[in-house]
Amino acid sequence: MPLSEREKMLSNQPYYPADPELVQARREVRVLLGRFNTSSPLDIDMRHTLLKELLGAVGEEVWIEPPFYCDYGTNIYLGSRVYFNFNCVILDCNRVEIGSNCKFGPGVHLYTAYHPLEPTERASGVEGAASIRIGENVWIGGGAIVGPGVEIGADTVIGAGSVVTRDLPARVVAVGNPCRVIREL
Repeated sequence: MPLSEREKMLSNQPYYPADPELVQARREVRVLLGRFNTSSPLDIDMRHTLLKELLGAVGEEVWIEPPFYCDYGTNIYLGSRVYFNFNCVILDCNRVEIGSNCKFGPGVHLYTAYHPLEPTERASGVEGAASIRIGENVWIGGGAIVGPGVEIGADTVIGAGSVVTRDLPARVVAVGNPCRVIREL
């Protein structure tokens, strides 16, 4: 039996994001995100309920400042005490795992999705997605971008505005575009 486009997407195989099942899933998430992003800051219980409905897993004491955006939600797995500041984006076309005690500055973007380099293949509408894994106690500064397939080790700090295109080890400070380790912790 051939794989569905969703199964291809989650297994890092070329897939068509215009597949009706995927389009419908993204529409449903947009409705939940609309409710979350326009919720009152005083309605904490509703925000937590929406996050549990939206995301694949939500640990204890998770806080996401609206507005927040994602593609599917169900592919995002958060440990406990994770904090996202305003305007964060997760393109979760593949699994995104974030360990406990992680902090994300405003405007941090995590992208699992990528497009083919070959123009003809890219024009066909096919794309790919590779998972992102972030260890515990990571701090990612505002405006940083983490690309597809990246793994960030525990206790690492990533400077604001950095573009992370390769794996980073645990317990380092890394900055820049492309992001590179500048010292160990």
